[in-house]
Amino acid sequence: MSGARERESGARADGEPDEYGVVGHPVAHSWSPFIHAAFARETRQALVYRAHDIAAERFSGFVREFAARGGRGLNVTVPHKRAAAELSAELTARATRAGAVNTLTFDRGRIRGDNTDGAGLITDLRANLAIRLAGARILLAGAGGAARGVLGPLLEADPALLVVANRAPERARALAGEFGSQGMTVRGCGFDELPPDPFDLVLNATAASLSGEVPAIPRAAVGPATICYDMAYAKTDTPFVSWSRECGCRRAVQGWGMLVEQAAESFEIWRGVRPSTAPVLELLAQRA
Repeated sequence: MSGARERESGARADGEPDEYGVVGHPVAHSWSPFIHAAFARETRQALVYRAHDIAAERFSGFVREFAARGGRGLNVTVPHKRAAAELSAELTARATRAGAVNTLTFDRGRIRGDNTDGAGLITDLRANLAIRLAGARILLAGAGGAARGVLGPLLEADPALLVVANRAPERARALAGEFGSQGMTVRGCGFDELPPDPFDLVLNATAASLSGEVPAIPRAAVGPATICYDMAYAKTDTPFVSWSRECGCRRAVQGWGMLVEQAAESFEIWRGVRPSTAPVLELLAQRA
């Protein structure tokens, strides 16, 4: 049987469906199992996809055990994206550039790392939300794995200005310097060093929403024309979304679209077929 036919059937040698999952800490809030189950139904793929709450010290061992027992792939979320890159024997170009991995593929004992976060975000911003990125003034809050995964694609969208801000300014400056050295114009700073003028787009790539907090972005960064986007998501407004509305932004959005679009990218990597995202976004809108 060819590789393509194997991907279509999803049947393992023991007759069980191929196994995938998402690993993070925490991860109980994740809608990835729901999304990938919907993709599997649509594309008629035989697979199972589960959430795994794994602390940092257990991450490497868990991934190796998952692969050893026949698992085919894992999505990786906070706080393991940098560790996933270090664990990978092979990295795609975009994962190498990001220095962070959110998609692991296991093939004959080798671990391959990719990063679909940036592609998912850009697709959501442009295709789903009709946001113009070329020539925009963009603020990216955070300098961790989530920020690394989207910084390159954001810069490739040709913004007029992209500022990375973080509570630890040295981390923001180091990240900006790393990408600036790749021929891209970006600068990093602390939140209290931001310019007093509002941005066109403010992206929250911190984990603050997961702990019920808001990053220390000054209110002056948000104006009546600003679109605020939280890369996190919840059934109700995240703290960042609520704060953005209080600041009088034009629009405040959670990262549901990014979640679905990056999942579709991962699904295609694993299964060789691209699922439709619009039906899943409609289902999430009804359930969330």
